[in-house]
Amino acid sequence: MEELSIADPKKASKFLKSLANDNRLVIVCALANGERNVSQLEELLGIRQPTLSQQLARLRSDGIVSTRRESKQIFYSLASKEAERVISLLCLPRKAKIPQTEDA
Repeated sequence: MEELSIADPKKASKFLKSLANDNRLVIVCALANGERNVSQLEELLGIRQPTLSQQLARLRSDGIVSTRRESKQIFYSLASKEAERVISLLCLPRKAKIPQTEDA
């Protein structure tokens, strides 16, 4: 059996801790389908704007999502190919409907 290794255990642990929240997990699953602004995420996921903004700020500070400003709107996307790969394993197929979570 092949031995598993992690290049940077602390970084991997921080990444997984960031996803250990229902709202943050469904947010990154939605972003696996492409960039979205807060209004689009709110409509898609049914998470209220204050909660959504708080969770997006955490994901951004943890380096999982990045932002792009267009006029007054901020668009969020996954920050790296590595994040995209891990998240694609955790999330439903791209064509499936993303489940809503309860507002925390």
